[in-house]
Amino acid sequence: MSKSGKEFKGVVPGEKYSEAFKLQVVKDYESGLYTMAMLKRKYCIPGHSTIGRWLRKYGSLSYGTYHSKGRPMKNKDHQRIKELEAALEKKEAELDAFKKFINIAERELKIKIVKKSGTKQSKK
Repeated sequence: MSKSGKEFKGVVPGEKYSEAFKLQVVKDYESGLYTMAMLKRKYCIPGHSTIGRWLRKYGSLSYGTYHSKGRPMKNKDHQRIKELEAALEKKEAELDAFKKFINIAERELKIKIVKKSGTKQSKK
């Protein structure tokens, strides 16, 4: 038994797994029936990143190196659209904040910051 009190059934640290085994684990995960934690318990796989590495290497879905919320979508185009929509929403919120800052500054400083389109800047 190890110091942590856990014993992995027949798994030796640093053990090499067959490619067929790795593909089976990836297939089980991508089926949606198992989480990574469930697969770690089911197959007695030690380590926190082992299955994640297999998913990035053998998986048919796109798995980024970043930690995203939820599972990646099966259709990469739909996943990209969702990412772009989230980025657009963030930029629109930033734009609204900048507009509010400009309005407050114009009101408080009593100057016109936003110029009308088509006007030329004066030369000093």
